[in-house]
Amino acid sequence: MGIIIWLIVGGVCGWLASLIMRTDAQQGVILNIVVGIVGAVIAGLLFGVNMNAGITIESFLYALIGAVILLAIVNLIRRGTVR
Repeated sequence: MGIIIWLIVGGVCGWLASLIMRTDAQQGVILNIVVGIVGAVIAGLLFGVNMNAGITIESFLYALIGAVILLAIVNLIRRGTVR
């Protein structure tokens, strides 16, 4: 059951991050989920947050920040600029 919740939270975080970074038209549902989950991993590594401790507002926000960082890096590599 936990993996389903993380997929949903990852999808929401990835979708919100793609809206913030204005890349929503380029991504689908699967890529939003991947961006959200990888963003949570990035946030866990950068900020030292244990994302497996449960889904809280704090872990959700850290996952969102990590997803935005991931999309900024992808935009920087792809286009040479961060939007």
